[in-house]
Amino acid sequence: MVEKEFDKEETAKSISILWDPLIDEQRELFVENISTCELQRDEILYHEGECPTHMYFLMQGKVTLFRNGLGGQQQIVRMVEPGGLFGYAAAIAGGYYHSTAIAGANTLVARIPVSLLFHLIWENSDFAMLFLKELSSLLDLSVERTISLTQKHIRGRLAESLLTMRQKYGVEEDGQTLSVYLSRENLGQMSNMTTSNAIRTLSSFAQEGLISIEGRKIKFINIDELQLISDRG
Repeated sequence: MVEKEFDKEETAKSISILWDPLIDEQRELFVENISTCELQRDEILYHEGECPTHMYFLMQGKVTLFRNGLGGQQQIVRMVEPGGLFGYAAAIAGGYYHSTAIAGANTLVARIPVSLLFHLIWENSDFAMLFLKELSSLLDLSVERTISLTQKHIRGRLAESLLTMRQKYGVEEDGQTLSVYLSRENLGQMSNMTTSNAIRTLSSFAQEGLISIEGRKIKFINIDELQLISDRG
């Protein structure tokens, strides 16, 4: 992790979700305390079980949150896209980080101390309401994911994961190739299946002409049919 030289005020203003609700005095405090750091692929930002010291805003790149399950098996909890907040739920709950945050390539994050987070929550009701909404959204996502993982079959779960990544990260200039590259193991973790099942199901989708595969690159060919598979479960 490398501390990044930056214009604090410009960076703070760019985080509009946090900047906009603040009054002038609070904005000065925000600028004074914000910091940024740059991470390379597979660098750990924080570990599951650590006491929260900061919350984070993803400025560039990708961050994956995962937990260690039974037998040390990793389970992806969430993938954070640029513009996303993370690391705050454990701080607000007064506990420990519930997951480990690992960076993708060329990732840049802004860090906000937990002490400042609480100060602004207590002083600014609009700022506090922002985090109530964020926590409610996380809860909704958690419920939807639980239903999906418990009720959908393997094909439905993998189709949903692919479509979710397309929605979050978009596609490359060709309009078809997923702009984030994941290993088969990661896809399996996201879809609550073994790596071998993820490989077989991806191959099945490719044989049916729904996607094409080149290494870690996945190109969408028939999105409508993938959506049907996801909806049917």
